[in-house]
Amino acid sequence: MSKKIHDFNDIIRKLRKEFFGKGPERIHTVFVQNMPISTLYSNLTSTEQFIARTPEGKKMVHRARTKLIQNLYASSPPEGFEDLLGAKLHYLFSDIKVDEDIAVSVFVFETNIQ
Repeated sequence: MSKKIHDFNDIIRKLRKEFFGKGPERIHTVFVQNMPISTLYSNLTSTEQFIARTPEGKKMVHRARTKLIQNLYASSPPEGFEDLLGAKLHYLFSDIKVDEDIAVSVFVFETNIQ
């Protein structure tokens, strides 16, 4: 894994740990043109897993996870994020499969990632 991908994943992990109390146990990221695409495994806290045992709880965890992450990146990208890639972040698309505890984030930057 390249150092840039490792550092990118580290920023993602730290941000999620800070805001959710737990970061993903494993992250796999690939850079495709101007888009880092990250698959994140084992994201949910034990409290979220407990809440997600009901259909309404799953919806609540899904909503909270996707909206909070999107709002965090929209208000201000994490420190060092844009500097690491040498480009400005334009958009973040993210989703999580609560039952499988797998999330995907697609980051769209203004220029291709070198």
